[in-house]
Amino acid sequence: MTKDIKRIAVFTSGGDAPGMNAALRAVVRTASFNDLHVYGIKGGYEGMVDGNLSRLEVRDVGNIIHRGGTILKTARSERFRTPEGRKSAYEALLAFDIDACIGIGGDGTFTGANIFSQEFPDIPLIGVPGTIDNDLYGTDYTIGFDTAVNTAIDAADKIRDTADSHNRLFFVEVMGRHSGFIALNTGIGSGAASVLIPEIETTLEGLVETLRKGAKRKKLFSLVIVAEGNRYGGAAEIAKRVQDSFDYYDTKVAIIGHLQRGGSPTAMDRVLASRLGFGAVEGLIKGEKNVMVGLVNNKIKYTPFEVAIGKTKIPDKDLIRMAEILAI
Repeated sequence: MTKDIKRIAVFTSGGDAPGMNAALRAVVRTASFNDLHVYGIKGGYEGMVDGNLSRLEVRDVGNIIHRGGTILKTARSERFRTPEGRKSAYEALLAFDIDACIGIGGDGTFTGANIFSQEFPDIPLIGVPGTIDNDLYGTDYTIGFDTAVNTAIDAADKIRDTADSHNRLFFVEVMGRHSGFIALNTGIGSGAASVLIPEIETTLEGLVETLRKGAKRKKLFSLVIVAEGNRYGGAAEIAKRVQDSFDYYDTKVAIIGHLQRGGSPTAMDRVLASRLGFGAVEGLIKGEKNVMVGLVNNKIKYTPFEVAIGKTKIPDKDLIRMAEILAI
């Protein structure tokens, strides 16, 4: 241990993701096992600026592993973006004698953590990747991604039933910010005719041609999965443009939206969150700092914040190729 750590503060920040509570549970219980005190920060960085900290005991994280959302709440903080706000956050941590921090969140959370770590290096900080987008470099999966995909596939299956009944073409929009991981996996899992993601230069002409080939085979319905970060716009805009040049199907649009962010986490997300929360505390004890804990090839790995948020993570090319072949 490079620093005598006795008190850890933990917070959740940015968009909520199923499994955040499971990660929090693992942090508190691992810290308790190692005779460390844990303080929860309510409301992310905003709560840090305000000094909204309270002690967390093992009993406080009982019966939460299955719950979606986050019992610590989350918020976006404009004040933390300023030097004055970060100084207030630092002083609040010192007032509670906090020796290190663990932040559970995504890209924005780690961007703030990286700046804070550079300005106040005496408080080690480790990040746990909690975001449904799965867009962080240095981990194969992020907490919440698997649950979001399962939610999206469940919705797509239901949409498939009505599409089949009415000979319809459905454009189903899923979340993922600027990343196509959710859309790609939803498309494969739901048997979609096409998937539009930011990482693939798909043209609308090519999409229409794919749909025409399906129509020639007397395909009764089609599903097209659209990532919200697709360069042609949302599902509604794409559906309108396709309908103008191809009217074989009755075209409809479904936007799954924030349903993907809620709900009880899957078994995979619960286990992943537990492993990463455990790994965050173990990392602090071993002297890791200013890094994100991730899972790569089923092994815990620590990646510097600047790399985790600076490098672009893209879907596997073979997976993309497979999705195109299976959609024939």
